[in-house]
Amino acid sequence: MGRLVLVFLALLLSACAQKPLAQAPARLFDDSRFQPPRQVLDATAIHAPSPAMQAYAAAVRQNRHGNEARQALLDALYRRDDLKLEYDAAITRTAAEAFAARHGNCLSLVIMTAALAEAAGIPVVFQSVPTADAWTRTGSLYFNVGHVNLLLGRQSGNGLPLYDPEVWKLVDFMPPDAASLRRAERIDRATVTAMFMNNRAAEALARGEVDDAYWWTKRAIATAPGLLHAYNTLAIVYQRHGDHALAETALRHALAHDPDNTMMLSNLVQLLQAAGRPGDAAPVQVRLAALQAAQPAPFHDFDLGRQAMAAGDYARARRLFERELRRDPYHAEFHFWLAQAAAQLGDLRAADEHLARAMAGSTTSADRALYAAKLERLRARTRPH
Repeated sequence: MGRLVLVFLALLLSACAQKPLAQAPARLFDDSRFQPPRQVLDATAIHAPSPAMQAYAAAVRQNRHGNEARQALLDALYRRDDLKLEYDAAITRTAAEAFAARHGNCLSLVIMTAALAEAAGIPVVFQSVPTADAWTRTGSLYFNVGHVNLLLGRQSGNGLPLYDPEVWKLVDFMPPDAASLRRAERIDRATVTAMFMNNRAAEALARGEVDDAYWWTKRAIATAPGLLHAYNTLAIVYQRHGDHALAETALRHALAHDPDNTMMLSNLVQLLQAAGRPGDAAPVQVRLAALQAAQPAPFHDFDLGRQAMAAGDYARARRLFERELRRDPYHAEFHFWLAQAAAQLGDLRAADEHLARAMAGSTTSADRALYAAKLERLRARTRPH
């Protein structure tokens, strides 16, 4: 189950995290290259509570046993015998879908919780939490994994929203470290909606549905032009569609507003190299290397560790996987490969420990089942017969 944490904060919210960009220029889009969308949800459908959610919110208000509605909802989220929520990053769900499934990634569960809170008359504030070291990749292209949570306010006696100026109650389903939480920034509903659409675009790309990914991304950018990660997704859509010039235009547009973004610089380098333009890629590579001088690129040591595993050098592989985990200590795949290296070296205790961490840190039900099965097989080897 995802780690649901209730934190009491005496903080002021910082300003909106997203850059105040105007509407994206039309030159970034070419609808004629793509088939019509099969489905692109509007903001209302993403955030709308289902009848079941409205009934649940009404029950929270009516049966709070002397607690304010905010605390009653927090108690329901926390108790295993109530909502029984489970973290699952396989797909991004709407509020209604997450409530029905009792599953969701952090964005889905935040959207669901906000819909329940608002239906119960509880004020809501969304936050974006920087997690610079959390990365995933698809093929040769990299994604920096964002994180969101929400703050719940309280109501005054006359029913008007009133935020408590001293204590905020934070709901976070997969909390990062305390330093990241302190850097959280307030975001508006439009940005949350655009994040949802950008996630759906990435999921469509993973399924090979490039046309759908294009429309999701275009809608995300229209909803919140300041969400720069969406331009990176748009570039990947174009790259997968074979539209390299448009991919480059999207990346350079975003980099004009965030020139030190290593994710987008890395993707631009790979795009230019794949297009046979090493001369154009070289200065971008120099800039990227300068920004990454203090820290290896994401997956650098992991890839070297995989190579060491293939060569049978398990001791070196172990050192490399451990180094990668110092950069991103919760990445399930890194723990999984470190467990394999440890097992090859005969350190079954360490293999057991890192398989258990891989299972705990996995972001989908399928991965949890896979790691659980491998952990059970490992433990079966060590049981006395």
